[in-house]
Amino acid sequence: MKNASDLRVVVLGAAAGGGLPQWNCGCRNCAAAREPGSSLRPQTQSSLAVSLDGEAWAIFNASPDIRQQIQVNAALQPHRLRHSPIKAVVLTNGDIDHLAGLLVLREKQPFTVFSTGAVAEVIADNPVFGVLDPGLVSKSVVAIEEPFSPLPGLEARLFAVPGKVPLFLEDGDPELGLEGEQTVGLELRADGKRVYYIPGCGALSGSLVARLEGADALFFDGTLFSDDEMIAAGVGQKTGRRMGHMPIAGEDGSLKALGPLKIPRKIYVHINNTNPIWQAGPERECAEAHGFEVGFDGMEVRP
Repeated sequence: MKNASDLRVVVLGAAAGGGLPQWNCGCRNCAAAREPGSSLRPQTQSSLAVSLDGEAWAIFNASPDIRQQIQVNAALQPHRLRHSPIKAVVLTNGDIDHLAGLLVLREKQPFTVFSTGAVAEVIADNPVFGVLDPGLVSKSVVAIEEPFSPLPGLEARLFAVPGKVPLFLEDGDPELGLEGEQTVGLELRADGKRVYYIPGCGALSGSLVARLEGADALFFDGTLFSDDEMIAAGVGQKTGRRMGHMPIAGEDGSLKALGPLKIPRKIYVHINNTNPIWQAGPERECAEAHGFEVGFDGMEVRP
């Protein structure tokens, strides 16, 4: 018999938007990920799956790659003619890489979508999401800091972190560091364990760092190693902060702020295709020296 309080967290997708390799990119990491003999495996777009019993699962962010993610994770596959172990989808923002997978889950299966009011409004304003049968797929709006249960026995809370509106909602220069319902972190509690999932974060305040101290596991925004990484690589014109993501390195990077925290498992996820921590080198060594692991598709954590 399975232990009903056996918290399992599976990284379905460790990469940022576009995945690794990104379809139109020939950078060092993307080239290596396409090479059959390379040690760098392809990675899908940002998502976690959580279960307490191995039977019912909650998905945290619905990646555009969710069909592929289900295909390689047997626990998420149907057990009979028409069935799905996926009982809930929890969204941390309205970005395409966290939202578009809902369109893949349209084949008449019941589940609940949990989100803030701001993200629920993004879904309601786009008629394409009408393919989700309202008779089967329920929408639950969750207030910041309001406890809810995406699965029986699993307590969750959404909390505001600095971010910005999704790219497709930008009108000119967006407000950066915006704290509200557009970008949230997720706190999970079960059987005395405390886990955090923060795939997008523009900055770390003292109060947020204090909140994370002593957690059993942390999955954190590892989009870019350095703020100007994409500019230096010649693949973009935006800094990480302009995209709503703080860098890993630097005086105000996540390594310096989170490295000292007493958290047994600190894992970078939502990692951009250009990020050098994907491969062996000084940047990866630096992250590991500060107690961080580099997340990967299929990684399982049992806090």
